[in-house]
Amino acid sequence: MTETAATPPSHWRKSSYSGGNNECMEVAALVTGGIAVRDSKAPEGPVLAFGAGAWQAFVEEAREHLIGSAWARDRIFGSK
Repeated sequence: MTETAATPPSHWRKSSYSGGNNECMEVAALVTGGIAVRDSKAPEGPVLAFGAGAWQAFVEEAREHLIGSAWARDRIFGSK
């Protein structure tokens, strides 16, 4: 069966950085190789689906910008 809006993914993950406050996005792998994204505050709300290539490009771009960010370095690696 192909996953669609009518048959969303059943296993969602959220970042360990969320701290359990339910204010983050959640992601789930799709059988097509893509990624589904939703707002953890509205799990019954809309779901965005990205192809594998689009998701990889997003992750690479975010990583590139975060590494240059002092805030992100401190958050990920701890301030010195």
